Amino acid sequence: MRTILVVDDEEKIRAVIREYAEFNGYKVVEAQDGLDALNLCKVQDFDAIVMDVMMPKLDGFSTSKEIKKIKPIPIILLSARGEEYDKLLGFELGIDDYIVKPFSPKELIARLNVVIKRSGKSESDLQTLSFDGLIIDQLAHTVYMDGIKCELTPKEYDLLIFLSTNKNIAFSREKLLSEVWGFDFFGDDRTIDTHIKTLRSHLGEYRKFVVTLRGLGYKFEY
Repeated sequence: MRTILVVDDEEKIRAVIREYAEFNGYKVVEAQDGLDALNLCKVQDFDAIVMDVMMPKLDGFSTSKEIKKIKPIPIILLSARGEEYDKLLGFELGIDDYIVKPFSPKELIARLNVVIKRSGKSESDLQTLSFDGLIIDQLAHTVYMDGIKCELTPKEYDLLIFLSTNKNIAFSREKLLSEVWGFDFFGDDRTIDTHIKTLRSHLGEYRKFVVTLRGLGYKFEY
């Protein structure tokens, strides 16, 4: 599943983009300003970024410039300003597309599909995760350790996928419950602890990647 980062200080705009993006098969991560977006890009990979220009702390132009220094992530800028100067500035900074507000969510998704395709990521790149000898084949829904198939329960697999695709990001137990089990799950924090324990037992030496954060929760550290 492709993951995009949506950056805008207006919650309603983020919500609209999330709705359309998720409907079209994308996983969405949100940031409310440029500084948050930059920090997320330092610890997580994204297939594309949709970002507003006018934001507090760090505007879209400055954020794009800094992100492009560390990762070649496709960036679409959103702006209420449609002047040629602003568009040219964006393209000079290396952005991939520029959309003037108000915009059509359907058009945004179409342009998002184009910039991701143009970035050259193959389907196999999106489906296989590799962490030393730990290989996760998302297409086959299978996990291998040093070439040997690892038998996981469906929820253990879902938990591993969520943590590993969001590597180096800390998650509380409540957040893991809502993301992996769903908001309609009736349970408590012990559910997470139990599944983390059994997941680690199945991962053998690669259990080291699943790190406990005392008083908070867990993260996949690599």
